[in-house]
Amino acid sequence: MISRMSTIPHFRWLIAMVLFGATALSFFDRQVLSVLAPPISEELGMDNVDYSWVVFAFIVSYSVMFTVGGWLIDRLGTRNGLALSVGVWSVASLLHGTANSVAQLAGFRFLLGVGEGGCFPGAAKGVVEWFPKRERAIAMGFVAAGGSAIGAVVAPPVIVWTSFRIGWRGAFLATGLIGGLWLLAWLVFYSRPGQSHFLSEGERQYIEQDNKEPPVREARITRVERLEPPVPWKALLQRSEVWGLVSSRFLFDPVFYFYMFWIPQYLSQERGASLERIGQLTWVPFLTLGISSVIGGWLSDKLVASGLSVNSARKTILLASALLTPISVLTVYVADVETAIALMSVLMFAHGFWITNFMTVIGDLFPSRMVATVVGMTGTAGGIGGFLASLLIGRVVERVSFTPVFLATGVIYPICALLLLLAIRDIKPVDLDRAGESYA
Repeated sequence: MISRMSTIPHFRWLIAMVLFGATALSFFDRQVLSVLAPPISEELGMDNVDYSWVVFAFIVSYSVMFTVGGWLIDRLGTRNGLALSVGVWSVASLLHGTANSVAQLAGFRFLLGVGEGGCFPGAAKGVVEWFPKRERAIAMGFVAAGGSAIGAVVAPPVIVWTSFRIGWRGAFLATGLIGGLWLLAWLVFYSRPGQSHFLSEGERQYIEQDNKEPPVREARITRVERLEPPVPWKALLQRSEVWGLVSSRFLFDPVFYFYMFWIPQYLSQERGASLERIGQLTWVPFLTLGISSVIGGWLSDKLVASGLSVNSARKTILLASALLTPISVLTVYVADVETAIALMSVLMFAHGFWITNFMTVIGDLFPSRMVATVVGMTGTAGGIGGFLASLLIGRVVERVSFTPVFLATGVIYPICALLLLLAIRDIKPVDLDRAGESYA
């Protein structure tokens, strides 16, 4: 019998906060390199092509591990899988501080991608396990998009401040230590709802109110998760919904990677911004992303609560946000850097609405024990697009300018919206059994 004194009110939101911490830490850690790229490039002798290969090293491992990590998390369980993921990338962050060459930096960057690949599949799976459908979009926005955005917002000023006091190597060491602290909190608090001794019976029933999957309740006190059954890859790959999600992410993830890894270089090389100025400006687009991520989830859930179907609510948000992104093309045509940052923020604002509902759609379509795998598949596709785009961006920037890149980013999201509308006719739980397949 579980003592009521051991439960925590609204515990699902504490879980959301811990998951938020993981995604925030993920984006904070990967931002250290992009924010400090100018001084690191000077010390290690990196040009834009060299830098593109360092970025490539991260994205290629990250993209592969998005699928592998998602599969492992579905097999190992959210608690064990995400702990392994954060542990690996925290060690990688520590190692960045010891790099003495471009090759070493690229190697440590590769290891960072290995660890971080499991972050978002694990976070998405955690949200699906801990939230009913009526709260899932806002929780997904808070955890996945909101956490990543806040990590990116906090990173530039904090990283610049830290580097001025303990150097760029010290900044990497600090992020690795923070990862260790997060890991301790995760192991204390996280388990599945049916196994958590912090969760009241009433809140457990609320979480599982529309859960048609058999809940895990037989070992409520134990912290050990059951291994999940194998994922039917063949059945997934036969679904048009999966191909729509995968192909669209292949196209839009490179836009986000560009904003994350190349904007400091753009501000430095084409706008003449100092490191201090970069720290003052680059957080602004990501702040708008964080705000819009939560609003996008709240609005989507609000539309569903008002009587609109899940299909109509999610697609309305996706289409509206996609049609807003072409405004960002004007970035390269304005004279002052502040207006340029404002225009970049428009795209990030739209991306917040977009990515929150994109991730929520995966949870709407697939059961929780397959969510990490599907999220992983889309992340791998996005990573492949990202590392191919990164190599191309390095050469375009070195030989021409950033202008062609900004022009390309302005048309991607409308194309992706069209792909999703064609591939996903109705957003509702898929039934593979009718096709002769089984989730079992």
